[in-house]
Amino acid sequence: MLTRDHLETAVQRGIISDDQRDALLNLTLAPKPRPAAGLSIDENMQLVGGGNDLFVTIGVVLLGAGLYFALFAVLGPQPLLLSVVMAAALWLVAEFVTRLYRMRLSSTVIGVGFLVCVFVALSTWIRSRYNLEIPDNPIQIFAMRTQIGTAGGLLGGGMIAASILWFWRFRVPIMAAALALSVTGLAFLFTALFLYDGVTDGRILLPTAEQIPDVIAQALYMPLLCGLLIFGTGVALDLHDRERTTIWSDCAFWLHVISAPLLVHPLFILATGQEVVFGEIEPGTGAMIGLAVLIAVFVYVALAIDRRSLLIPTLAYFGSLGIYYLVNSAANQTGIPPFALILVVTGALIMIFGAGWQRIRNLIVAPTLPRSVLAKLPPIRV
Repeated sequence: MLTRDHLETAVQRGIISDDQRDALLNLTLAPKPRPAAGLSIDENMQLVGGGNDLFVTIGVVLLGAGLYFALFAVLGPQPLLLSVVMAAALWLVAEFVTRLYRMRLSSTVIGVGFLVCVFVALSTWIRSRYNLEIPDNPIQIFAMRTQIGTAGGLLGGGMIAASILWFWRFRVPIMAAALALSVTGLAFLFTALFLYDGVTDGRILLPTAEQIPDVIAQALYMPLLCGLLIFGTGVALDLHDRERTTIWSDCAFWLHVISAPLLVHPLFILATGQEVVFGEIEPGTGAMIGLAVLIAVFVYVALAIDRRSLLIPTLAYFGSLGIYYLVNSAANQTGIPPFALILVVTGALIMIFGAGWQRIRNLIVAPTLPRSVLAKLPPIRV
């Protein structure tokens, strides 16, 4: 009988890759039963490996907390040294929990803890190395252009390197989200510095008070572009693994979680022309139509790629705003608070989509896309 030890030995000898081992673990060691008639196979995001995984996760949290307080008592308030030692300890724990036993939830917690330690270590070292003191006034930060550019590059580059290294060693999917966030943060930083340099060089004029809302609205193109790139990467991984049996599918899940907020807010602001400085949201008829179209597009895309992670923030953001104006008059007549109606309607939509996701996909997506496209998308199971 094929065991986990056999697969680990095969990986060490180069007979199979880590991805092939994970696929064999899913198919051979933990086969998933076929659904009964009328039931659907849902999005295969294996975040929790079972009761033992939860048990070990609690142990990891307690061990990490105890080790931190013990080190703090011995070493004192030395954040750089503490974070380096904690990062090394978490790496050793991951060699046992993640590398050997592939526990999903505890591996995710350990990976996030490692990144936090790396962030604290890098930020502490960079602050002392460049003698950085972040001023209370955000505008004064740009006066430190040279230090901020170097420090931001080192911090972002370090987080990118740490995410790639951890994923290469332990294959933890949430590292895809960490990598996407780090790259997005660097993009925001260097875009801001580029605009600052343009102002100081005279290539870009400072906006007047009346032009500030337009400038801020144009700045939304950066998160929108980053969101599109992250979303496209997630879709590419989904197309690479239609059946969602490898780790790349889990990476795609986290990329969709990151891309959704980056897409939702800029598209809403740019499509409805809302006030982005003071947050006044009062769409008229045209804006409401645009909002409805955006909701429909996001719902359709989420159904097509079979990703609820893209739909949840859509309902939470677009849905809540749109529903507010649709039910506000009803609330005034009945005396029921609009917030209560928002919760009821949004919750009902989530339950409907959750209970009949694959059936809705079959009714909406299957008739509207050619067979050549459907053959590349995750299969529709009803």
